[in-house]
Amino acid sequence: MILVLVSVVLRAEVKLPAIFGNHMVLQQQTEAAIWGKAATGKTVRVSTSWNNKSYSAQTDKQGNWKVKVKTPAAGGPYEITISDGTNLKLKDVLIGEVWLCSGQSNMEMPVKGFFNQPVAGSNELIASSANPNIRLISVKKDKSLVTKDDFTGEWQECLPENVANFSATAYFFGKMLQQALGVPVGLINSSWGGTRIEPWMSESGIKKFDWVTLPDKNQTGDLSPQTPTVLFNAMINPFVGYAIKGAIWYQGESNRNEPAHYEKLLPGLAENWRAQWGIGDFPFYYAQIAPFDYGTKGLNSAYLREAQCKAESASVNMGMACLMDIGEEHCIHPSHKKITGDRLACVALVKTYGKSGFEYSGPVLKEMKTDGSVVKLTFNHATNGLTSYGKELENFEVAGENKYFYPAKASITREGVSLFSPSVEKPVAVRYAFKDFIVGDLFNTEGLPASSFRTDDWDE
Repeated sequence: MILVLVSVVLRAEVKLPAIFGNHMVLQQQTEAAIWGKAATGKTVRVSTSWNNKSYSAQTDKQGNWKVKVKTPAAGGPYEITISDGTNLKLKDVLIGEVWLCSGQSNMEMPVKGFFNQPVAGSNELIASSANPNIRLISVKKDKSLVTKDDFTGEWQECLPENVANFSATAYFFGKMLQQALGVPVGLINSSWGGTRIEPWMSESGIKKFDWVTLPDKNQTGDLSPQTPTVLFNAMINPFVGYAIKGAIWYQGESNRNEPAHYEKLLPGLAENWRAQWGIGDFPFYYAQIAPFDYGTKGLNSAYLREAQCKAESASVNMGMACLMDIGEEHCIHPSHKKITGDRLACVALVKTYGKSGFEYSGPVLKEMKTDGSVVKLTFNHATNGLTSYGKELENFEVAGENKYFYPAKASITREGVSLFSPSVEKPVAVRYAFKDFIVGDLFNTEGLPASSFRTDDWDE
């Protein structure tokens, strides 16, 4: 029996985690890690068809091995042969741009939509989605108190039947990138509806926030996906080290009642993932939560949107896509997911890929001045001016020293926006669209909306 077991171990074939497979995309022009398992003491060779080079590694006592292969400029398809004496061949491998896409239900929402909750234009968009230069992989939902080294999922070709069930935000983001850059794009979707941000951080990352309680790793019973670290352990850690260009994130609704904490947690997540990958400060771009009527319980979600705005400058290589104009009063999942993905792609195209000639941000408040009872606002990201598309600006409020806000009469000028209220003789603060549900009505002429904002820091 012992001889038989030894024989089986010695003949153990190369095993790869799910992140490596046919149809995958490797990040271009980098040292891309490839790893797996084989029999203890074996030499594993990895051969890449794009340069006909071979890389080798010796397995450790647990059978683990890892190599880094030099990837060329975008192209393909190629093959990768992995051998410990027996060949394992990965086919139809592309070289291009790889992005991690994560968050809660608005990232999870597939192109076909949720039941009774559509994605605008999905049928036509799915029907025309076949693209040999986009590849998709979704991480199956899982949770764990300890880090895992693999997940359930596989790379898929970009075909209508696969696109229909893939993250809409991620797909539209990748589609615009692929069209604009003309290179293959690989998208890794790891998302779970209704989850907070804390489960997506590693233990080392979450320890920096003293208000978060780490779970007992010996606990038994059903494990909530809201438990800190458990989604990182099961749905991010298995592919940490896979070469990526950056990450996009759509989450925040489940943390809306703690905006002060979220302002720190969001850049903390980006820095945590960057530390785990060890490839530098890769781009981390995110969608601001859209307006929605959360009801009378809890905090006004405009404070969470404000926290997301502040987080953009709290760490390097951060960027935000504003969705003030597409929220739905009675559905927390906006149907205009193509707008979401496109806006995130514009951020990436400008800030990561250096493209120009178009805008990536809506108007951002630059300065507030008062002239008697009139408030004058100027904005960045409005070089070609502002617009309300012919409608009256209805979302501005102004307050005096008594901190009571009144609706303001606002108009667009050559300099920005001027506003006043006959009820406020000496204005000291302005708020714009600072409510749970409201339809943004201030845009730059490129059609990107301004986020809700306020010039005060009052608790009321």
